[in-house]
Amino acid sequence: MNQRLNRWFQIDEHNSTIKKEMMAGMVAFFTIVYIVIVNAAILSDAGIPLVAGIIATVFVSFLGSMIMGLWANAPILLVPGMGINAMFVYTFVHSMGLMWQEALAVVVLSGVIFCVIAFTKLAPIITESIPTSLKEAIAVGIGIFLTFIGLQQGGLVISDESTFVTLGNISEANVIVTIVTLFVAVTLFIRQVPGNFLISIVFGTVLAYFLGVLGTGEATSMSLAPYGEVFFGFSFSSWMTIAFMAATFSLVMVIVFENIGLIHGHLNMVGAPHKYKRTLQANAVSVLSCGFLGTSPTVATVESAAGIAAGGRTGLTTITTGFLFLGSLFFIPFITMIPPSAIAPVLIIIGGLMMQNIQKINLNDFSEGFPAFLVIVLIPLTYSIADGIAFGFVAYPLLKLLLGKRRELNTPLVIISTLFFLNFVLQIWSGG
Repeated sequence: MNQRLNRWFQIDEHNSTIKKEMMAGMVAFFTIVYIVIVNAAILSDAGIPLVAGIIATVFVSFLGSMIMGLWANAPILLVPGMGINAMFVYTFVHSMGLMWQEALAVVVLSGVIFCVIAFTKLAPIITESIPTSLKEAIAVGIGIFLTFIGLQQGGLVISDESTFVTLGNISEANVIVTIVTLFVAVTLFIRQVPGNFLISIVFGTVLAYFLGVLGTGEATSMSLAPYGEVFFGFSFSSWMTIAFMAATFSLVMVIVFENIGLIHGHLNMVGAPHKYKRTLQANAVSVLSCGFLGTSPTVATVESAAGIAAGGRTGLTTITTGFLFLGSLFFIPFITMIPPSAIAPVLIIIGGLMMQNIQKINLNDFSEGFPAFLVIVLIPLTYSIADGIAFGFVAYPLLKLLLGKRRELNTPLVIISTLFFLNFVLQIWSGG
């Protein structure tokens, strides 16, 4: 058995051992397992039942790990992406008016397009054509958006008729849980305690229990029955609408930019840039599966770095993590007891981490900085990742042309910007 594993994953060639790879997979799992409840909680805001969302998250995380491990032999985890899940819920469903079934169809179509890009020469062409300022601005804007969502879920920010938003009642039990858990989570994260997010969620849940604000606990036993509603639950009933087409275009742009950047970074960490093509292909197939299995798209998560740091060098690391994800299904009754106030701090911290990308934006050049600024502020203020991105992409070529910097533009970028502009025109023409 050991010889087969060694031969299949080329463990000796990677200067690793089976034990080290499996231990790295366990470390990676406890670093990323928080996504099971966090992603499901966000999806529930779109109308997807919480338990069904948990099961869908587990299944795509397991399948993504299998695809990545067996096809690309890379220690990169594929789980539903933070930020992209917010785009799925708050942009496609809440802002654009799609039903969650139609939003899943958007994921299916986006996955097909991503596969076409990943299995052809389109990936490097698209990546190289988009300015760094816009790519990094998307990450920053999504980070602020996630923080805003976390503040809302934790009760720290509430709606207000005169000022739109205001500070919540900090004497309420759920807000107290959010604040205390946030301090614990930040401390654990700064100290680089393994499984810091998982530990903070458990702490917040225990505190919520004593203060009487636990989650619904709607699942009393481990049952896959609720999952039937979302499995192959996508619907193409609105595929001819402007909203559906705009959602698909925006989602493709985000998943391509985010995944290409993350994959490059992780493969450089393990000294295996030659695995890029297969890794991107595994990622694309995983995204396609998400629409069928009932969740927002997967990404090459940043938590993969934890497994790599623990010695993971091959696909055996991700496969180990995948089977551990599958085992988490037996804890569904406990997972549904986790309250939003225990999850909110994780969203706030992840948003803060994504803010670091602003350092890569050349703010001294206004023709670079202002379009990036529009992306950053309009994503959270319009409550729409797609609209925020669109404003930045339309403004970028216009500013370059007005300032006589036409040579800094390229054909693919102009085409993408024109498509975003036409999307605005179609929305105006259709009255919304």
